[in-house]
Amino acid sequence: MKKAVFVILLILILDQVLKIWIKTSFLMGEDLPIFGNWFLLHFTENNGMAFGYELGFSYGKLFLSIFRIIAIGAITWYLIRCIKRKENSALIISLSLILAGAMGNIIDSAFYGLLFSESTFYQKAVFLPAEGGYSSFLHGKVVDMFYFPIINSHWPKWVPYFGGSDFHFFSPVFNIADSAITVGVGLLILFQKKLLSKI
Repeated sequence: MKKAVFVILLILILDQVLKIWIKTSFLMGEDLPIFGNWFLLHFTENNGMAFGYELGFSYGKLFLSIFRIIAIGAITWYLIRCIKRKENSALIISLSLILAGAMGNIIDSAFYGLLFSESTFYQKAVFLPAEGGYSSFLHGKVVDMFYFPIINSHWPKWVPYFGGSDFHFFSPVFNIADSAITVGVGLLILFQKKLLSKI
């Protein structure tokens, strides 16, 4: 239980501290090079899922927020069940990472629209602005900042459909919460036979 709580709190604190710093210190689209031009802090926001993907219909944002809340409840229940059954520590850590990541992003969606002013290319966001936040409950945007444009090139013209267009690797911009979910799911996939054999 202590390991799970520690992992969840650590991810949540790191995720939220970095997001709040980025949101209140960066203009939208602003970059801060960390390692040359292949690892940048790049401030962007999204309405959707991990790595900036979005649902394309009008109620997509609300649907996604509600889905996240339901998923958090289900993962919490399952994690507590695994802890009580004294399952493999790696399984508990994996579930804790996934839960912390989901919680980190739902905090943005649920509260950032109420707590911050709009981030723009010309003005930094303000915490608790006098005129109120930029959106309503469950309609806030998720803050992303990790960008790894390791390869910037062009597709050869002979490549079907993509030929001649720009090629960027790795193009998605993500955050600590996204990373926690990805690592947690990756561990479950890699060690599924060992971790899930008793479930």
